[in-house]
Amino acid sequence: MKAFRGGALAAAMIALAACLTVPANAAAPAAAPAAPAPGGHTWSVKPAGTKGQSRRDFFVYTLSPGQRVRDKVVISNLSDRALTFRVYATDAFNTADGSFALLTADRQATGIGTWLSTGGAPTRTVEPGKSVTVPFTLTVPSGATPGDHSGGVLAAVTEQTTGAQGQRVNVDRRVAARVYARVNGALSSSLQVESLKVASESPLLGTGDVRVTYRIRNAGNVRLAATARIGVTGPFGTDLGGPVSRQVPELLPGNAYTFTDRVRGVLPAGPLTASLGLTPLDPMETGPAAARPTVRTARWWATPWPAVAALVLAAAGAGYLVRRRRSRA
Repeated sequence: MKAFRGGALAAAMIALAACLTVPANAAAPAAAPAAPAPGGHTWSVKPAGTKGQSRRDFFVYTLSPGQRVRDKVVISNLSDRALTFRVYATDAFNTADGSFALLTADRQATGIGTWLSTGGAPTRTVEPGKSVTVPFTLTVPSGATPGDHSGGVLAAVTEQTTGAQGQRVNVDRRVAARVYARVNGALSSSLQVESLKVASESPLLGTGDVRVTYRIRNAGNVRLAATARIGVTGPFGTDLGGPVSRQVPELLPGNAYTFTDRVRGVLPAGPLTASLGLTPLDPMETGPAAARPTVRTARWWATPWPAVAALVLAAAGAGYLVRRRRSRA
């Protein structure tokens, strides 16, 4: 086993519905770890300390097909009463807004969630202020595809509550530690811009905004982040408005994000070009990734109404002078 050093330690752990009341069949967003849930239930899920290693915030491994690794997760009950946790593993995915999330209890894991098995009983009762260490085994199938596989080990408390219509609803409150496993083999780093659309304002006077919507897909087999820069240029490559930059959050293989950014203060100057520059980043090292930067452009025409008005007036004035000279002749 080889452990990566994660660069984004602040995002190391996720709490799923720890502070939210979420139906068991609804996707739960990532939140801060050990957040208080309704009723004062609070707990945390963290990797156990490993002798000779620095503190870990999540599990990250590099493994080969067929390889097995054993590890431990610590569940701490920070509430004022005993809690019974269901401990299990499942797969990760990206939500529509780019957040890291785990499958809900009603969805069957098909990836790394099936590689993980926890030891002992499926449930653990932990007294208030106490912790329990749960061992687990991660076994990479012999036919596992190369690249990154992501999931989490969860501690869930399931309770019944009354819905808006008076019905009884099962609620899963879950806290999890992320698990990343990179399977050795042919690795591919690739971010693709699937679409780039522009909607611009064409004010009669002054400048307007340009709204740029673009969709990014991770077409490789390793997780990637990125820096995106959007700018608008006019004739002869003149910069118009103020360029916009954003950090694209970690994108899991096969997943896609759609973003909308606004470039302000763009002067309608006839032929305009919006450019999207995408620089992939390795989320494990927070540095440049092997994937090449990508540039995508979109062109459109923005009518410069003041210039058009000036030309119309000039043409009208010239016509008037010509007619006047002819009438004197």
